[in-house]
Order: sequence, then structure tokens, then C-alpha cells
Amino acid sequence: MDRRSLYFTDPRETELRTTTFTPDDDEVVVESRVSAINGGTELLLYRGEAPTDMSADETIDALRDDLSFPLRYGYAAVGEVVSTGKAIAGDWTGQRVFAFNPHESRFAARPDCLVPVPDDVTAETAAMLPSVETATSLVLDGRPRIGERVVVFGAGVVGLCTIGVLSAFPLERLVAVDPLSDRREHARRMGADEAVTPEEASTAVSDADGADLAYELSGRPAGLDDAISVTGYDSRVVVGSWYGTKRAPLDLGTEFHRDRITIESSQVSTLSPESRGRWSKARRMNTALEHLRALPVESLVTHRIPFSDAPSAYRLLDERTDSPLQVLLVYA
Repeated sequence: MDRRSLYFTDPRETELRTTTFTPDDDEVVVESRVSAINGGTELLLYRGEAPTDMSADETIDALRDDLSFPLRYGYAAVGEVVSTGKAIAGDWTGQRVFAFNPHESRFAARPDCLVPVPDDVTAETAAMLPSVETATSLVLDGRPRIGERVVVFGAGVVGLCTIGVLSAFPLERLVAVDPLSDRREHARRMGADEAVTPEEASTAVSDADGADLAYELSGRPAGLDDAISVTGYDSRVVVGSWYGTKRAPLDLGTEFHRDRITIESSQVSTLSPESRGRWSKARRMNTALEHLRALPVESLVTHRIPFSDAPSAYRLLDERTDSPLQVLLVYA
């Protein structure tokens, strides 16, 4: 079968290529309807700021290749099953599904790699599932407690979804930090008590001995130093950003050392050791689906671009013209 696939070919260069694939007997064929661009990870790839000697994601069948050019990438595809292999049990034809699959017009996948899309969830909402699953994972890893002061650095899509999940907790204060005014407004609508600029972050919690928990989700290496600076004694900083080849400048010689601040990485491909006794990826996915229904994620979609014009979507995100937030590729 032929398909059109998006390739990252060089820094700031993408193109659509016709590729061929052969479905196995234990796979179904999915026609893509919409896919979401991750404005963090995919921009690192687009800009050539990702390490090329590591796999895209060893836990996802469609993303096992490394990150060197040229490569296919993307992990938020929603489509419809149009045919099934001989070994497929059950009636999958016509089923709407979500898949962690690169941006392309059609693809083959095993049913156990697909998430059926509920009837009450639109395709655009379903394309936001990875962001909500990441937010769910971040909250599990951060372990917020009643009455805590929590600060989220970065009001991109993942940051906003994290704020939405955190807003259901009985916190003392939930503060969002972002330099862009429109994103601060989104943060307030998603449930933040306050939304401030990075320059205002230190004063937002200074009257209460600092934050108990801070999330660094801005994608800016300097943001990690900012997150450390607003936390108090015995506090936690959860790093959900991936900086690629960029280095983070850290001041570890002052409050960090004496205040016993903990810095913890969080990555959605795995479950933290503290969670594995009771949680599985399936349970986390089911929880994410519940939040996907509850959160106004479609309000975060700012641009819908035809797949045939996909290269322009990356230029839009890279140049930050017209205030892009969540950009969707729409397939005819």
C-alpha cells in the first residue's frame, strides 16, 4: 500500500514523501483523520537540537528508529480502521482509533497498539490524548498533597493539561508561569489560581516560604534554575521538559544545597518505581481518558493545517507567528 509520510530531512527542513508498506496478517490498516504536533519534542527535532544517537522511543513499535535525519516522527494520530488482516479477531472495520504513530496518511498497526476512541470523544480531542497522559504521569510523579503550593513553569499544551489535572486537587495555591500573556490566560481558564511572568514567579510564593512542588515544563533549560529558585525547604522539582542537546545552567551552591531540594525527572514512556506496584500503563491510560473528557482541551487548538501543507505547520511553530499553541494536521 502507498501512503504519504512526513519526514524531517535536515534542520528546519521537512517534506512529504510517498512510501510503501505491507500490513501483516495480525495488523489493521488505519486511514488518518487528524494528528497533533507536539510543540516541544517535535520542534527540537525540527531545529536539529535532538541527540541523534538515541532511539525515538523504544517502547513504541512505530518509533524504534534513531533520531538522525531523515526520520518520520509524531505520536498523536487519530483515524479509522479501513481493513483488517486475516488473523484479526473481532470487527475492527470502521472503528475510530488513536495510535502513537508518525504523521502519515495511513499506517498499519496491531490492535493491541491502538486505543479505541469513545463515541463521545471527537477526533480532535482524541489527538490530545498524549498530552493528557503526560500530564497524568507528571501528577503521579509529583505526588501533590493537600494544602501544598504548586508552581508550573511553562503553559504550553502539556503544561496547561497538567494545570487542568492539578486544579482538581485541594491545593493552597496553583501558580502558572509563562512569558506569553495569551498562555497565562489559558492557564487561568484551565484552573490556575494565578498566572504570572517568569520575572514575577519568585514573588508569587515568597510570602509563604516558597513552593512545595514545582514543575519545569517550559522546554527552556534556564527554566529549571527558575523552578529551583521558587521552592522552599525539602521541596520537590519535577522536570518534564526534554532539552535535547541543550544544557541547563544550574545554581546549586546556594538555597538548593541547604534546603535539600529534590530534582526528579518524569517521562511518560515509563512508570516511576513508586507507582509500579499499583499502576500499569493501561490504568494510567484509562485515567488519562477520563481527564481527556473532563478538560476543555479543544480550546487549546489554535491552528488546523491540511496535511498536504504540513511543512508550513513547523515553520509556524518555529517562528511563533500568530501565537500557535496546539497545531493539528488534518487529513482529507
